[in-house]
Amino acid sequence: MQIAVTGATGQLGRLVVETLKERVEPGSIVALARTPAKAADLGVEVREADYDRPETLASALAGVDRLLLISSSEVGQRAPQHRNVIEAAKAAGVGLIVYTSLLHADATPLGLADEHLATESLLAASGIPHTVLRNGWYSENYKGPIAAALNTGSLVGSARDGKISAASRRDFAEAAAVVLTAQGHEGKTYELAGDEAFTLSELAAEVSRQSGRDVSYRDLPPPEYAAVLSGSGMPEAFAAMLAGADVAVAEGALFDDGRELSSLIGRGTTPIETTVSHALN
Repeated sequence: MQIAVTGATGQLGRLVVETLKERVEPGSIVALARTPAKAADLGVEVREADYDRPETLASALAGVDRLLLISSSEVGQRAPQHRNVIEAAKAAGVGLIVYTSLLHADATPLGLADEHLATESLLAASGIPHTVLRNGWYSENYKGPIAAALNTGSLVGSARDGKISAASRRDFAEAAAVVLTAQGHEGKTYELAGDEAFTLSELAAEVSRQSGRDVSYRDLPPPEYAAVLSGSGMPEAFAAMLAGADVAVAEGALFDDGRELSSLIGRGTTPIETTVSHALN
């Protein structure tokens, strides 16, 4: 069985390849990358695969039995890019596609869900057996804000008391590896999130506890939070998107207590205390 991973040079993709190597022979793994040279250190076969260049996808997927389609990082371009991959996978006879979607994509107020739902619809229409992994927030997303908070004494956001069921990228990568290498997951949609939820106030308190510094959470109106982000050098459109995401967090968009992620990987998810520790060291 040949397993391919798109976006293999990305932060999640690299972890999936590493985890797969613990479960199957490296010779059965194919790393798909826009720039193959960047994947040379993965220790598996590497093939060029560019979401925007369908001509690269046919050869990239030749002989592949199972494919992990990691969602594109290019917001606004995801649906057509994913369509190219799905069409190439169908032509190549891929037997299973596993797709990384968004937590509660069919109900979330997060605007990011639209492209994920479009991709889920493309998969359903393709006729290819598939599994949808609706990933929640990566706890590593808070490493940058933690570093900034240590300098200013304030963790800022617009999430109010919204609970965030985050987990580490490694947790999500391990779940993908399990689904890619085991039977019985076809046709299923998993809502994947961390076991223990936290608010940004609780995150600030944990940073204070571990660092010994006084760090508090400061909740801002979304336009003010976006201005803070853009003032730090972030592009205005991306800053506005992140501020909007925090509004959705306040509405419960990133909370889930189903524990499907820990059930898939057979262990508890990485606690936020561990992420804070890594951010401080």
